[in-house]
Amino acid sequence: MKAQYLGHVVFYVKDLDLSLGFYRDLLGFKEVGRIFNGAAAALTSGRTHHELLLIQVGDAPGPPPGRRRGLYHIGIKVGDNLDDLRRAKRELEEAGVSIDGMSDHTVSQSLYVSDPDGNEVELYVDADEAMWKANPAAVLSPIKALHL
Repeated sequence: MKAQYLGHVVFYVKDLDLSLGFYRDLLGFKEVGRIFNGAAAALTSGRTHHELLLIQVGDAPGPPPGRRRGLYHIGIKVGDNLDDLRRAKRELEEAGVSIDGMSDHTVSQSLYVSDPDGNEVELYVDADEAMWKANPAAVLSPIKALHL
């Protein structure tokens, strides 16, 4: 077996409407439809039938803070260059979303934010793919501060 790509992520969320405000209205995913009597929504960027499924669970405990086993973050590509990342940063700030971090990973440049349930979301653009195709180990480069 050979994995082709990561197909989708499923999050349990406290408030579906609040989470849709983040993933659909702010980040631009398209809502495909609802299931579970409207308690869950499937979303897509257009790459496949759905990349994200949000399931409302109400006041169930959220992710514990700090280092732990389990999901660390998800990465969402938001453009093709640093101007696209600058635009995303501006839109997040205008929406009142705090930028938790900005990093230059050599092979990509990233903003880090938290969704309404405290899940870490990396919004990124890739660097020129020739860099990592010529040197796959470039993905292991030291992380540098990003200034936008």
